[in-house]
Amino acid sequence: MAEMEKKIQAVFAEKFGEKGVMYASAGRINLIGEHTDYNGGFVFPGAIDKVIMAEIRPNGTDTVKVFSIDINEYCEFGLKEEDAPKQQWARYIFGICREIIKRGGVVKGFDAVFAGNVPLGAGLSSSAALESCFAYALNDLFNDNKIDKFELAKIGQSTEHNYCGVNCGIMDQFASVFGKKDHLMRLDCRSMEYEYYPFNIDGYTLVLLDSKVKHALVDSPYNKRRQSCERVAAKLGVETLRDADLDMLNKVKDEISAEDYSRAKYVIEEKQRVLDVCDALQKGDCETVGQKMYETHHGLSKDYEVSCEELDYLNDIAKECGVTGSRIMGGGFGGCTINLVKNDLYDNFIATAKKKFNEKYGHEPVVYPVIISDGARKL
Repeated sequence: MAEMEKKIQAVFAEKFGEKGVMYASAGRINLIGEHTDYNGGFVFPGAIDKVIMAEIRPNGTDTVKVFSIDINEYCEFGLKEEDAPKQQWARYIFGICREIIKRGGVVKGFDAVFAGNVPLGAGLSSSAALESCFAYALNDLFNDNKIDKFELAKIGQSTEHNYCGVNCGIMDQFASVFGKKDHLMRLDCRSMEYEYYPFNIDGYTLVLLDSKVKHALVDSPYNKRRQSCERVAAKLGVETLRDADLDMLNKVKDEISAEDYSRAKYVIEEKQRVLDVCDALQKGDCETVGQKMYETHHGLSKDYEVSCEELDYLNDIAKECGVTGSRIMGGGFGGCTINLVKNDLYDNFIATAKKKFNEKYGHEPVVYPVIISDGARKL
């Protein structure tokens, strides 16, 4: 982190002169509760120690000037709707500016340099970290922090919908804004009520294995899943699948497609799994947490069909190595598995996963131990 901060400050000084203010926001993991957020269900995320960090300073004009260290690109744009930049990365920042302005907030021109160590395409929500970092900063610099934290999360979500073409739920932005060190957060995506849960897993490690298989979500397999869920909810006469149960679903099984049935079945089962995991975690029962993670993976792979061969293989290796829990994490179609491993099995699991995966796919998965950390903040 300190190294990244120094680099950003050096580049900022070189490009823009005087110092700005430093901000950061985090990527996230989600222990359980996948594809439930847009179905009005529960999610159980936590912010991690991988961040997007930015130095920002108002520049007294109506133009935003931003340099991305990681992409090594510069972009400048105005703050009107027709000023949208071409570069995808810059659209996230432009979207945040526009969504604040649309809500009656203030954004004026600023200079910014940013970098990050949230791995891209790994399902750790690097885009939400970028949105939250800039939303938090612009709230602080131009709005006296009058925009509340939930609104900051919604500003990030609206940016995805309106400027980046991804019809996502609220979880990623929520986790990035509200993250708290050593705590997971159970968010009710319908009522927006949330609760912090201490994340104590003595004797276990939470680790991500990144398959390095990339998923491009805008190709809309994600949006198609969402449409399936909405069709079934409409058929059942409920607002979202949060209000459905398996009895209700089975009654209409013959009136909906087999695909829509499978999608809805997964979502309804996952709703309960999140609640079960929260209860188990409070009791220190990591075995139940792990069992539910495996059940989620099975549902995401077979019913929701958002896994892929490489992630199913990593899940199989975890089982063979006696790992307590393992599942695909994130939107799907690549990315990471999240694994709950007993400390005394950890080294063997990592070595076996690297060796077997490399033998089969020609590269090793990348290992990211998870440290649950704070979300959006001024440094």
